Amino acid sequence: MTLLDKDGVRLTADDAATVATVTLANPDKRNAQSPALWRALTEAGRILPGSVRVVVLRGEGKSFSAGLDRQAFTPEGFDGEPSFIDLARGSDADLDATIAEYQEAFTWWRRNDIISVAAVQGHAIGAGFQLALGCDLRVCADNVQFSMRETSLGLVPDLAGTHPLVGLVGYARALEICVTGRYVQAAEAERTGLANLVVPAAELDGAVADLTAALLAAPRNAVVETKALLRGTTERTYEEQRVAERGAQARRLRDLAGVGD
Repeated sequence: MTLLDKDGVRLTADDAATVATVTLANPDKRNAQSPALWRALTEAGRILPGSVRVVVLRGEGKSFSAGLDRQAFTPEGFDGEPSFIDLARGSDADLDATIAEYQEAFTWWRRNDIISVAAVQGHAIGAGFQLALGCDLRVCADNVQFSMRETSLGLVPDLAGTHPLVGLVGYARALEICVTGRYVQAAEAERTGLANLVVPAAELDGAVADLTAALLAAPRNAVVETKALLRGTTERTYEEQRVAERGAQARRLRDLAGVGD
C-alpha cells in the first residue's frame, strides 16, 4: 500500500506493514535532492506505521542519489525556498533552524524501533552519500560510487553524515574522503565497512529482500533492545555499558517470563 507519494518521495508498506520502502522517485534527475524532498522524507518517518520493523531506502533508476539539485547553487535557488544567499544573510538562529529542519530527513532512520537498510546503486553523492549513511545498514551494487563533494564546493557535510562516516571508516579516512571529494567504489566500501554487503547490480533487490527477512527473524523487542545497546556504546564507558546490558537483559528475561510491568 502507498502511504505517501510527493516531491520525489514514495512511501509504501507491505501487506503486514512490517516492512516499509522509501523510494527516491525522480530518476530523470538521478534522484537529486531539494528542501521539498527533505520535508517529504521527514514526513515519511513521521507517518510510518508503528508495526513497521524494517525500512528499506532505495532510489529509482541508475543512481541512488546524485546529491543536492544543482538549482540550489543558482542565485534564485528553488521556488518558494530561501536561496543560499538568503540563508547567509539571515540571523544565526534562523540559519541554524533551517539547517536543523533539513537534517531531520536524515536522522529518523536510526530510531531504535526500526532497522533501516539503504539499497545503493550507482552514484551516491554528497547529500545522497549522507542519506545512505543515515541508515543502519547499506547493501550496495558493485557499481556504487560514494563521494562527499561538499568541501570541494566550499561547504561542509551538514546533513548528519559526519558522525556515522567517522564511526564506520575512522577519522583519518573520513577526513581524506571528505576533503578530496574522491569516489569510494564498491570494493573499498565493503573493505572499510561503508557497505555491509556488495552484490552484482542485478542481484541488489534479492540481497536486500534476503537481509530484510533475516532482520525480521528475531523477536522485535530483542532487536529493539540490542540496537539501543549498540547505539549507546559511543556515549558510555565500558562499565556503563555493562550496566546497560544488565538492565536490558533483565527486561527481556522478565518479559519472556511474563512477569514484566
